[in-house]
Amino acid sequence: MGRIRHKALVGDGRAEVVAIFDPEPIDDALCAVVDSENEILENPEIDAIFVCAPNFRIPELAKRGLRSGKHVFAEKPPGFTAADVEGVRLVEAESEGLKLMYGFNHRHHASIKKMKSLIESGELGKILWMRGRYGKEVDDSYFETWRADPKLAGGGIMLDQGIHMLDLFMYFCGGFDVVHALVSNLYWKIDGGEDNVFAIFKNSETGVCASLHSTMTQWRYLFSLEIFLEGGALILNGLKTSSGVYGDEDLAIKRNDSDAHGGFAHEEHIVYHTDVSWASEIGHFIDSIEKRQPVLQGTSLDALNLMKIMDRIYQGS
Repeated sequence: MGRIRHKALVGDGRAEVVAIFDPEPIDDALCAVVDSENEILENPEIDAIFVCAPNFRIPELAKRGLRSGKHVFAEKPPGFTAADVEGVRLVEAESEGLKLMYGFNHRHHASIKKMKSLIESGELGKILWMRGRYGKEVDDSYFETWRADPKLAGGGIMLDQGIHMLDLFMYFCGGFDVVHALVSNLYWKIDGGEDNVFAIFKNSETGVCASLHSTMTQWRYLFSLEIFLEGGALILNGLKTSSGVYGDEDLAIKRNDSDAHGGFAHEEHIVYHTDVSWASEIGHFIDSIEKRQPVLQGTSLDALNLMKIMDRIYQGS
């Protein structure tokens, strides 16, 4: 993630990466590699930091960054629990003028932006329900990484990947007050984690319901987000990522004003072949600093509301 963020910053051109720290050796760095994170946090000439670290370190480093007078961009998840995020927000409240943004990158994909604009336009009416499936395959090498250790990762596949789908649900419909979830660990038997989560949600105020399946026993990479509205449907299959394993983003727009009666013939398809999300996300962060405007995507409040639902998924299961 550090390399991806570095590349995006260079591409944006409005910031200079002056130093990085990583406990692992780096032989091809394009800037200074320092001996400790303190050298970055205590450097008064550094204006902003990117926290691209294992999950268990993210809340601590976000707070330390803010306390050192720096803008902070932190990867997800924002913590293990909502309480972790509340702790960061207390520090943020004391850090007037500093920006804090979390990397909920999926909001910045071109297909997601198109879906959001269509929903907000009212062209297809109100959302009725949503369905999301997000899965990948892993092999034994996965268990040699920190992500397979719940003490470092905080959970299993839901906190690692499913959190992005849940964030998109909340991005489109606001949030949920009814949460039911089943957690499965039949195959990989992760100690303290999970390899599948099946969850359903409801927003009692609007009536919108959603179902989510987050999995690492699917044996193929799949991203599928379906939103059904009064006047049609938005169906996204695929997600353009750095690895390319999820394929292109194929957005189908189905309008109920045709004679197709549920068929595919009259659907409009937009296929996005390029991943613009990293550049978009970095641009948003830099804009918020340069123009002294609020962070609008990936705020600490977004993170808190999301983690409250995540808490209920794990506790309820």
